[in-house]
Amino acid sequence: MSDQPKKFGFFAGVFTPSILTILGVIMYLRLGWVTGVAGLAGAIAIIVLAHVISFATGLSVSSIATDKKIKAGGIYYILSRSLGLPMGGSIGITLFIGTALSIALYIVGFTENFLSLKLISNLLDITEVTLSHIRITGSIVLMLLIVIALVSTNAAIKTQFIILGVIVLSLLSIILGITLFTPDISNVESIISTPQREFSFVEIFAIFFPAVTGFTAGIAMSGDLKDPKKDIPMGTMISIVVGFIIYMALATLFYYGVDEELLKNDYNFLVTVAWIPFLVIAGIWGATLSSALGGILGGPRIIQAVAQDKILPRVLSVGHGKNNEPRNALIFTFIIAELGILIGDLNVIAGVVSMFYLTAYGFINISFALEKWASTDFRPSFNIPMWVGILGFVATFFVMIQLDVISMLGAIIILILIYYLIRKKQLSLAMGDVWQSVWASILRSMLTKMDQKQLDERNWRANILLFSGGKSSRPHLIEFAKSLVGQHGLISNFDLIPNETSKVLFPKHMQAIPEDEMSGDEGIFSRRQECSNIYEGMKSIAATYGFSGVEPNTVMLGWARKTEDPVGFAKLLKYFSELDLNIVLLDHDSIRLFGEYKQIDIWWRGGSNNGNLVLSLIKFLRLSYEWRNVTARLMIINNDEEREMNIIEDAKDVMDNMRIKVEIQIVNNNEQLPINHVIKSQSKDADLIFLGLADVQEGREMEFIERADHLYKDLGTIALVKASSFFKELHIGV
Repeated sequence: MSDQPKKFGFFAGVFTPSILTILGVIMYLRLGWVTGVAGLAGAIAIIVLAHVISFATGLSVSSIATDKKIKAGGIYYILSRSLGLPMGGSIGITLFIGTALSIALYIVGFTENFLSLKLISNLLDITEVTLSHIRITGSIVLMLLIVIALVSTNAAIKTQFIILGVIVLSLLSIILGITLFTPDISNVESIISTPQREFSFVEIFAIFFPAVTGFTAGIAMSGDLKDPKKDIPMGTMISIVVGFIIYMALATLFYYGVDEELLKNDYNFLVTVAWIPFLVIAGIWGATLSSALGGILGGPRIIQAVAQDKILPRVLSVGHGKNNEPRNALIFTFIIAELGILIGDLNVIAGVVSMFYLTAYGFINISFALEKWASTDFRPSFNIPMWVGILGFVATFFVMIQLDVISMLGAIIILILIYYLIRKKQLSLAMGDVWQSVWASILRSMLTKMDQKQLDERNWRANILLFSGGKSSRPHLIEFAKSLVGQHGLISNFDLIPNETSKVLFPKHMQAIPEDEMSGDEGIFSRRQECSNIYEGMKSIAATYGFSGVEPNTVMLGWARKTEDPVGFAKLLKYFSELDLNIVLLDHDSIRLFGEYKQIDIWWRGGSNNGNLVLSLIKFLRLSYEWRNVTARLMIINNDEEREMNIIEDAKDVMDNMRIKVEIQIVNNNEQLPINHVIKSQSKDADLIFLGLADVQEGREMEFIERADHLYKDLGTIALVKASSFFKELHIGV
């Protein structure tokens, strides 16, 4: 005996289980009722709308299936390898629950017909079928089918050919019975109670929709197919088309050939109108039981694949025998299906199954659309337009909204909860997923739009080019930069490594700083770069880094109080100014740090555009958690007391126009004390001081450094700023 697992082609592995599920319980036990209650136009509208969703979803699945290698798990495997494990897992679990509950749907349908037969009802002494009868009988049938599945998948699939033949014969019997013979319905009595209330279009649709979900039965067998890329598209699409033709034909035949009252009031009318009733009974039993068996075969394989990806407990991933039969997952499927059988009402179960399947189908379609739009690696042999997936997605969620908004929101909340729980496990696939391509495509589109629109002061935000020297050596720089950009700007953080000998210390693919060395916050992009001279490296990066739309507008680094090359540092600042970048230099007090984050003093001489930049930065600082309660003081040195009121009025007007709340403090310096003395006496309690940065005069670089070191010494933590020409000049009392 060969040890190789048995593989199936498109007919046995995909078409047959799909068409048996499509031509199942809804066709035999509810299509006539749908036609009678909704009328021919309503029935056709329901069938067409349902098939728009199934056809679009089938095309989407088929396209994805011909792009990637499909293994066990069917639709779950496809989605998890496209949307990633968190999204794919949440949808896969949802789809599994829908599949498990559909098993209950088919078995309850079988039980309804089985118990309605006079021979059976007389034998069991049943005058009216109740929910208890359905629950007990359905549970027994479920256990028998589970035993068949445990014995052999191969044997279960082979029985489907016999059932398919019986269904074909039953359809012939129905057609001949309605067209050639006039059924006698005068003595028809049904012991299956039927709903007497009025049903809306969407309620009827919810009951009918499980009829078109059968195509997933074949896809769930993907791990047992000879050639999934060929078998899935062919088997799936043929089964959907054949099912559509049969449903349209039967709805028309029922409407014109069967009494309306019989359609409305007897779920089992086909036994009455058929030429050979036994064939219809055999067809109902075969279709419902085979559909249930298809779910029993496919459902465990979905949950087994989910467990193999470590999303669910490992015990569910265990396989047995050469075909890796998912027996543990089968027991779990039995439990879910049994819960559905305990509901007992086929219409209720159909509505629940519809919501689960619709949720899964919506995401299947959007998965294809995203792959088609964004992924550079998406090259399916079965190629279809992107709008097919979009149409399927829109149609699916439109129907869900119409069916039950509360149930739809509940389904989405469950999806989000499962997604969150899976995301917490931090699982990922070596092959990656489509999201990186999606974000890249969105970014490309957004950058184009940003480049086409001129930025104004109202929308300005700090995009910082940060030279931090690494998180371990200057964490205060990274902290301050994060406070300035908040949730709005970007930080490009460069850690420059001096190396005079090596030509390439960090290759391109190794320049990204590992996440464990950085904070991992949104909007921070870190690179480690080798350079022979630190200042020359900064110049090169500042001159070339970025592009229109997101280029850095502010360069930030520490004040180099202990630099070995003060002239080089001064020339660097002059170069940044010539590039027309905003400059922020942080002179960090290693003892006082940022104090209690309670007070910021802004020292302003009344002119230039530095004040405009500082006030803009204050606006973003206040949005950060640390600085949220800060008090900002605008400190203006005045050498002429007679002008004090004019200065205050000017300052108030500027603050009102910028909608910034600050305390205005006029510091009269009649004694003409040195500036640093005035600042030190007035801002001794400040946690952060903003000062303007003077221009660097060519040839006087050393003088600039010495004067600055003297001026800023012992003042605490200082931010020195110099604005670019982007900011307008503000004049207060000047």
